[in-house]
Amino acid sequence: MTATEAAPTRTVSGARRWAMLAVSTGGQAASAAMVVAPSFLIPELHRPVADGGYGMSLAEAGLVASAAMTGMMVSLVAWGLVVDRRGERFALLGGLVIAALGGAAATLTGDPWPMAAALAVGGVGAAATNSASGRVVVGWFPPERRGLAMGIRQTGQPLGVGLSAGTVAVIAHHHGIGPALLVPTLATALSAVLVALVVLDPPRPPRVATGTATNPYRQDGFLARVHGASVLLVVPQFLVWTFGLTWLVTDLGWSPGVAGLVVAGTQVAGAAARVAAGWVSDRVGGRMRPMRAVAVVAAATMALLGLAAAGADSSGAVAAAAVVLLVVASAVTVADNGLAFTAVAERAGPYWSGRALGLQNTAQHVAAVAVPPLAGLAITASGYGTTFALAALFPLLAVAVVPVRGERGVA
Repeated sequence: MTATEAAPTRTVSGARRWAMLAVSTGGQAASAAMVVAPSFLIPELHRPVADGGYGMSLAEAGLVASAAMTGMMVSLVAWGLVVDRRGERFALLGGLVIAALGGAAATLTGDPWPMAAALAVGGVGAAATNSASGRVVVGWFPPERRGLAMGIRQTGQPLGVGLSAGTVAVIAHHHGIGPALLVPTLATALSAVLVALVVLDPPRPPRVATGTATNPYRQDGFLARVHGASVLLVVPQFLVWTFGLTWLVTDLGWSPGVAGLVVAGTQVAGAAARVAAGWVSDRVGGRMRPMRAVAVVAAATMALLGLAAAGADSSGAVAAAAVVLLVVASAVTVADNGLAFTAVAERAGPYWSGRALGLQNTAQHVAAVAVPPLAGLAITASGYGTTFALAALFPLLAVAVVPVRGERGVA
């Protein structure tokens, strides 16, 4: 870590610091709920028209599901620049308001394609929380607590996914798509109010005195390798997030309500995994060794999930094992995110971390946007088991990409 990344010189009370972490986590959760909510509409979009659904193919439904993620992807770097130039609070407020407006527009149409366009706008706003809330954590917490604090902040994503998983599918099934999308819309609106009341911009050292405006990508390949490893690790993460519920419903015959509750429960496990990974990184004094360990476990878990899913039916020990492995995979495949975010922010410094985190998220979301439609095609052609097993190749490649030797330490 560089000298410019030392503990903040401006002080706030411990209660205020933790309150800002809580609100930042809530903003991340609301944004995640907005972005992933369309994934839990897939069963309704895929259901035949004769049964009250929309009759879309899995690939078409996956394309609708990726709309908000696409909006997020194309705006992440721009929001990072806003964070670097205008500050974290401004970006959080603006982004959450835009996300709420996009979500509100999506609730007013019953046609999947106009809804997808509105959700893309919501995704543009949701993108702001990725860089801004991460900078709030790195800016207000000292190095020896950043791993844990960022791990807590990163629980926002699985908690947001859990919120959508536990509500969107069942509401859509019984009341329609518009009412289902009210859940993430109201969550983003509430988060905007809390940000306005609680969050302060963290202090930054003077540019000229510290030289922190230097482009960190010109120094070495560390950040590029972190981005690359994160892209590889995000593939199995979004595969199980996007199609885990649909697999439970279509292959195992579960009801959307019960399947949604199970997927919501997996997100609690994912949140715990992120906190644990952050705590471990503080103890070992580095983010990359734990990240490589996560990649190894993710590869093994996805391979086992593929084998179990291929042999599962609606009952029996194999099906039970497959469901347990789905829960484990949902936790393990998200455990690396906080580690990568913390490492990127620490290496980039206070005047580049917004853009660096934007690039980190953009790289991940390029992969994430491609996962739903491509995985839909793979599942149609080869089944869930084969698709889950093939996804194990991505974290296996990440093991070699994680830049363990390039890390400088965090103290």
